Amino acid sequence: MNPIPKKTLNIALKIIIGLMLLSILSILIMRWVNPFGSMLMLERKIVNWNITQQQIWKDWDEISDNIKIAVMASEDQNFPKHWGFDFNAISKALKYNQNNKKTRGASTITQQVAKNIFLWPSRSWVRKGIEAWFTIWIEFIWSKQRILEIYLNYAEWGEGIFGIEAASRYYFHTSAKNLTLNQACLLAAILPNPRNLSPSQPNKYTLNKASWIQGQIINLNKTIYLKKLNTN
Repeated sequence: MNPIPKKTLNIALKIIIGLMLLSILSILIMRWVNPFGSMLMLERKIVNWNITQQQIWKDWDEISDNIKIAVMASEDQNFPKHWGFDFNAISKALKYNQNNKKTRGASTITQQVAKNIFLWPSRSWVRKGIEAWFTIWIEFIWSKQRILEIYLNYAEWGEGIFGIEAASRYYFHTSAKNLTLNQACLLAAILPNPRNLSPSQPNKYTLNKASWIQGQIINLNKTIYLKKLNTN
């Protein structure tokens, strides 16, 4: 087998470095400029062109504190404290997955933002490695408040429904700013499987998960927990 020419290796290295710098620049720009869309939205559109996508950006102050705390209680309770990775949750997930057929994830909100905004859907180690790269820089460049703001505006909440404002209007005929705690918990409860669950017509699983989330919110202390985001 012939060795790879040095010139080819140099070109490949320059391309990789260029892509790395471009990714950092993109993250830096999005500290102030809202994303124009997400890779998840693009992937869903490619798979099904007939679906009309709904997504309406809302700034931090236009989103109810109820949904902010509900998604943290449901998806990532250590969000204000970690640097993008919850190693305790990862360890628990690995142990669980060794003994169960149904796997459990341990992605933080930051990792989900990295995946949804910048990357393609895949479970490969290559994708996970690139996701880790984006996660590190997102945590370094963005505030926790900015991370959660973008997460809430681009999370998938149903077929063609992206972002908390579109979800609030579609399911509860209200705005993201006026979501009640009960509505917020129901919305957070469907995030593991948003295209097959409904917060407005909840099944037993969704109701139980929403009730569990409400209990977690009481334990977390909403006011103190949200204040932590402003200090990170």
